[in-house]
Amino acid sequence: MWPTGDVGPCSGPVASAGRSERPSTPRWRDRIGRALAGCGYDRVVLGRDGRETGAVLADALAAGARGCGTTVCRHGRVATPTLARSVSWQDADAGVVVTASHNPPPDNGFKFWTPSGMAFDEARRDGLEAAIDRDDGTTAAWDDVGGTARVGDATARHRAAVCDAVAPVDDLSVVVDVGNGAGGVTVDALRALGATVETLNAEVDGRFPARPSEPTAATCGSLCAHVAATDADLGVAHDGDADRTMAVDETGRFVGGDELLALFAVAALDGGDGSRVAVPVDTSLLVADAVADAGGTTERTPVGDVFVAEAARAGDVVFGGEPSGAWIWPDETLCPDGPLAACRLASVVDARGPLSALLDRFDAYPIRRTSVETGAKTAVMRRVSERVHAAHDDVSTLDGVRVDHGDGWVLIRASGTQPLVRITAEARDDSRADDLLAAAAATVEAALDGED
Repeated sequence: MWPTGDVGPCSGPVASAGRSERPSTPRWRDRIGRALAGCGYDRVVLGRDGRETGAVLADALAAGARGCGTTVCRHGRVATPTLARSVSWQDADAGVVVTASHNPPPDNGFKFWTPSGMAFDEARRDGLEAAIDRDDGTTAAWDDVGGTARVGDATARHRAAVCDAVAPVDDLSVVVDVGNGAGGVTVDALRALGATVETLNAEVDGRFPARPSEPTAATCGSLCAHVAATDADLGVAHDGDADRTMAVDETGRFVGGDELLALFAVAALDGGDGSRVAVPVDTSLLVADAVADAGGTTERTPVGDVFVAEAARAGDVVFGGEPSGAWIWPDETLCPDGPLAACRLASVVDARGPLSALLDRFDAYPIRRTSVETGAKTAVMRRVSERVHAAHDDVSTLDGVRVDHGDGWVLIRASGTQPLVRITAEARDDSRADDLLAAAAATVEAALDGED
């Protein structure tokens, strides 16, 4: 996802891992469309979520692409997974959704998708960025500009695809907190599958007046209280563009991302010995334990759903997920699909019993997180890496530096979107987790000071 900036209220940074922020002007957004054409994307699907600046940004990108000869298939307001799926449905070369995902209302940006439903990988992102940098102002001849293509109801097609992939439920009661975002397809799909659905914050509003866009334990208090006070079997919540899904059990407890990842992984394995599950390096030990008990193995990836999707392309990977709420079933799509996740969770609960009981089987371990602010995170991480390698023989550098201590692990990595170095530590008991976090924090502080 690339950032946008100084156009009215659209001032917040939104960047993908490894991307530097760029100054954003109307011409810059026009250049993104021109760059897509320059990279050979002759047919592009374009959509947006409900944010206030989405239509303006989509218009600018479409104008740039069409001016260089690319045909643009415009969907209007759709969920990100709907747009990602529609790239192949429209026989397009790429897809773009204007969204800042779970970020605050002033932010906006662009997410790019391939026909497989996977986000642009590093090679495609680098190619697009290079095309933006070398932009020479060349446009197509007057009689060779790109057109616009008529598209059908992608949301209805997405709903049908989800229903085809998920077993019906028997009068399950689900509360869906749409979060004023674009995830209404979940409501329709659940009802089509046989669930009784009640909605919260279902009106699309890019100002997100009901709660912050990101669904977390802190922001989903109303959903938790509502589920606890009713006979609902389950609650689910989306972010602004519905690529994330989080859950609340029937008691009103917000379900942690690692617990939900473990549940989805075990259900996907379903006794399939030798199958793998793709998870990022900051995933809890409880997921690895649950996957191993179910006869599978975990494949660790850098943090970011595109990296999980890349690993999920392997034939023996049956599921991939991030504790932040991005869930990928590669047999359906390589895009994190919030509506699909919500419906699959409902189907699992309907078939196997209350969510709270399903989660009781997993051992929870103490996990500690902190972060250190720095404007020189690259240099700090270089010094951190040197120190950690000097102190430990077995260090993973898949994403930041990660050390497995047997009874716990530590991860130190630079944030992809903020001037922070993040520190995570987990162990099988509280005191060990505290000790690991303290030692890691001391390493970062020393690196921050540039001490030897």
